[in-house]
Amino acid sequence: MNELSKINTLKGIGDKTSSLFLKVGVTTIGDLLDYYPRTYDVYEDSILISEIEEGKVATVTGAIFGRIQVGGNKNMQITSLLLKDISGTLKVVWYRMPFLRTTLSKGGLLTLRGKVTRKKAGLIMEHPEIFYPSQTYVEKRGTLQPVYPLTTGLTNNLVKKVMSQAIEFIDPKKDFLPEDFLGKYNLEQYADSRRNIHFPENKECFVQARHRLVFEEFLTFILSLRMQKKREEKYKNNFTFQQQPLIEAFINKLPFELTCAQKKVWEEIKTDMSSPHMMSRLVQGDVGSGKTMVAFLAMLYASLNGYQSALMAPTEVLARQHFETITALLNEYQLPLKAQLLTGSMTAKEKKESYCNIQSGKVDLVIGTHALIQEKVLYKNLALVITDEQHRFGVKQREQLAGKGSMPHILVMSATPIPRTLGIILYGDLDISIIDELPKNRLPIKNCVVDTGYRNTAYKFMEGQIKQGRQCYVICPMVEESEHLEVENVTDYTELLRDHFPPTIKVACLHGKMKQAEKDELMEAFGKNEIQILVSTTVIEVGIDVPNATVMLIENAERFGLAQLHQLRGRVGRGKHQSYCIFMSAAKSKETKERLEILNKSNDGFFIAGEDLRLRGPGDLFGIRQSGLMNFKLGDVFQDAQILKEASNAADEILEEDGNLTSEKYIHLAEHLKTYMAGYLIEKTL
Repeated sequence: MNELSKINTLKGIGDKTSSLFLKVGVTTIGDLLDYYPRTYDVYEDSILISEIEEGKVATVTGAIFGRIQVGGNKNMQITSLLLKDISGTLKVVWYRMPFLRTTLSKGGLLTLRGKVTRKKAGLIMEHPEIFYPSQTYVEKRGTLQPVYPLTTGLTNNLVKKVMSQAIEFIDPKKDFLPEDFLGKYNLEQYADSRRNIHFPENKECFVQARHRLVFEEFLTFILSLRMQKKREEKYKNNFTFQQQPLIEAFINKLPFELTCAQKKVWEEIKTDMSSPHMMSRLVQGDVGSGKTMVAFLAMLYASLNGYQSALMAPTEVLARQHFETITALLNEYQLPLKAQLLTGSMTAKEKKESYCNIQSGKVDLVIGTHALIQEKVLYKNLALVITDEQHRFGVKQREQLAGKGSMPHILVMSATPIPRTLGIILYGDLDISIIDELPKNRLPIKNCVVDTGYRNTAYKFMEGQIKQGRQCYVICPMVEESEHLEVENVTDYTELLRDHFPPTIKVACLHGKMKQAEKDELMEAFGKNEIQILVSTTVIEVGIDVPNATVMLIENAERFGLAQLHQLRGRVGRGKHQSYCIFMSAAKSKETKERLEILNKSNDGFFIAGEDLRLRGPGDLFGIRQSGLMNFKLGDVFQDAQILKEASNAADEILEEDGNLTSEKYIHLAEHLKTYMAGYLIEKTL
């Protein structure tokens, strides 16, 4: 057996278990080895009872004070005791474990590890692990236990058991990085990094393994971009563009003036589209900075010159909103062009009609989801494709479009402000434009950073806004309760809010595990104010404009990166009403308060991204990934900025030495890149 073998060749993996792994994208042993833990359960040193914090897992050692009590009823017996050390006492409870009254009443020191929550009576540790006598905890102290992303029926213990088998089949000769790179960039061997990312003996082993894996992830991505850029430099511009007076007339009729940044970017796009080579440009700008208007001008430029243009949105709801906005502009300003919507959920009859309109050239501007590049769609003369950054184009997509006609110009829109130093690396295949101004009529969002004691005040404020006809978002980091990540979760939080607010206020929940149609339906209902409070995970980062939403409450704000918090905040402040963002955090550390205070003082995404980069450092490597940018499995472009720069230098060195990767030294790297460019850039980005 090897890494290409199916996972059912492993001991204990039958058809049922194979189907469970298939749900999480694992079919081979190699896939399994790349199925990294989402976090680790870290057994820290014991602390004093006076040092424990609400909402966190703590380990405390003390003696039982008074009697052990057993209460509740037959269905739910609750065992409780008071644990005492030199700094104070802590109430501890277990559920359905009445036998503990006998086993724990022998005296001596006791070590407990569990989540601490706040109840009416104060802080309580619920259902902790027991180490008795307390010396037994010493054996676990400092160890890391992997915690994997799961699906229904797949348990963490099962994944660990299967993973321990898979590790035995790692090929130590498979390393695609040259030997001299390992020493130069302080990288582990391929086999060691895979073993230590799953079962690290200690934090040092984990950090070293993660460093290697993040480096190779960044290097692979950067090399593929550089090689793609080199390939695209050969693409000749086969379209002829002339100035269009109708566009200038349209701009002059708008009820607002374009910002200087919008005008500058618009000129860069026009220059690109008229140049000898094809455009590959990224337009970066905060949510609300006016990127969509610039995109619309580019579409007008293509279509008024007799060509078709296409705008590809990440969701059907957003595609429909873009279509309605563009159709309204075409009608209001009497522009002689027609728009067409194309999405996956349209009926067969509707799709057929759309295909005919697109192929015949009856429509000029096509708006939709990735359905726009499917085989059945044939364009008459497509000259421009505009995509959201969630739709980074790979080689195959561009070739698919080229096969339908001439190679089109590509414009990528991004609302993720990142420092230019990182942007040049991450978007190595694209020229970069930045819209760093907000329209003058935008009211700046009012921010506040508060602790959990402010929660009821926040709820009252939200209710007041709803009474004025406004709507609210609540953001939580997780979907379901986890014994390992003690953060507010979407499903439970939704129920809590439904209990708290009157029934006239409708509360709904949205998360990434829902089907796309269900998410679209919820967002559409929220857009119509049929839902007043939407509880969501970060999936809301890419959503429709809801100008009526004026409040965003972000729970466990300390769990997110600053750039991501800023992007989430951009979901409000999109209408004429004053908007507010409440960052709620249970963390008490000085560093966390300093980070969040930056958001309190600034609404400038590029400044915030720079500060995020400055303050992030190694950070909490064992928590959830902070930025989630670019779909990396492990890497975080802010947290791992130094590794990103090292990988960029390594890519330069490799391409300078062997631009086509044909030498024996790089033969394994070339094979790895070929697989990556045929997979990651093509499928994972769609």
